[in-house]
Amino acid sequence: MSAMDWLHWLGFMLSLSVLAVGGAMTLAPELHRYMVLEHGWISDVQFAAAITLAQAAPGPNVLFIALLGWQVGWAAVPGAAGAWLQTAMALLGLAVALGGVLAPSTALTYWASRWLQRHRQHWAVQAFQKGMAPVVVGVMLSTAWLIGQGAGVWADTKLAALALLSLLLVWRTQLHLLWLLGAGAFAGAMGWV
Repeated sequence: MSAMDWLHWLGFMLSLSVLAVGGAMTLAPELHRYMVLEHGWISDVQFAAAITLAQAAPGPNVLFIALLGWQVGWAAVPGAAGAWLQTAMALLGLAVALGGVLAPSTALTYWASRWLQRHRQHWAVQAFQKGMAPVVVGVMLSTAWLIGQGAGVWADTKLAALALLSLLLVWRTQLHLLWLLGAGAFAGAMGWV
């Protein structure tokens, strides 16, 4: 990667930051398009692995962006250059990705939350909040589709049925998500899926 690639990537992450309505996971489709399809910096498998690892680890979902940044920075330097240089570039990639996504949205969130608190009873504020709900749901479904595609879920009928059943149960019941995760783990351990 050239210095201009790093600057363009930082600019992209800064601009993408304000689109994270509903959480960092809603950025996954656009990050996939930019990093995997457009630039080829990482593979589909690496992208899916970063999201999976971030979801499995405790903590905020934004961790997957740090992992993507690490992978891009690591891949920017050939292995022959040395592990210390690869590590330094991976840390730079992490800083560009995470800093670029967090800085503008943090400032905007701080400003907007203060403004919304003062104007929470205004009809336009209430309409905006209600109107954003379907947008967030749509972007989250798009992310689930990408993750499932990268993991091969949609190619396997049993896994696709299990994913859709889980979606319906989460949507229509009060069943805690941990029960579904446990049931999925049990089904996998028994070899049913």
